[in-house]
Amino acid sequence: MRQTEPRIVDPGPLGGPPSDAIVLFDGKNMSAFRGERSPEPRWKLENGVLETTNFGGIFSKQEFGDCQLHVEWASPSTVKGDGQGRGNSGVYLMGRYEIQVLDSYNNKTYFNGQAGAFYGHNAPLVNACRKPGEWQAYDIIFHAPKQLPDGKVQPGSFTVLHNGVLIQDNIPVTGEPTTSAPLKGIAAKGPLYLQDHGNPVRFRNIWVRPL
Repeated sequence: MRQTEPRIVDPGPLGGPPSDAIVLFDGKNMSAFRGERSPEPRWKLENGVLETTNFGGIFSKQEFGDCQLHVEWASPSTVKGDGQGRGNSGVYLMGRYEIQVLDSYNNKTYFNGQAGAFYGHNAPLVNACRKPGEWQAYDIIFHAPKQLPDGKVQPGSFTVLHNGVLIQDNIPVTGEPTTSAPLKGIAAKGPLYLQDHGNPVRFRNIWVRPL
């Protein structure tokens, strides 16, 4: 195998985007996103933080395939509801494959639907959820499933860290989209989609590194 010298990437400040990242949200504006039900996103932007509204989810204007994604989120500090009705949202790679966002701190629900689950497919290895209202981070390594010339699908994969803790370890992504996914079918690239599920979930510091 041919080896080449690795290119230099400035990692940036701790927790911040590296020099080769595409910053989708840095607290200033929503220009990198479009609305699910309107051309412009209609989420709340206040004090450098995005908050879901009942106007649907938001899509990144740029599309990605294999990538590294960093996103920070927080469920409401005031606890209302239980199970899937508590701090529910989702991070969908390519608009198809969901890593669940949920307040899973002392909140029971089905295993493959709690925070950090590949929704409907794989439960997280552990529950690394912080208390309601506290900021949490997902770091996701995603390899997209690919359509082969013979019509078969080469599975992709998810590796996910929740607050620095490994919760999904190279699990397969077969190409079957999450049930609630807004986009279907195999594609080379797709947008990042952040879900509105009726709960006021906040987001900040969103960046992507295409791989």
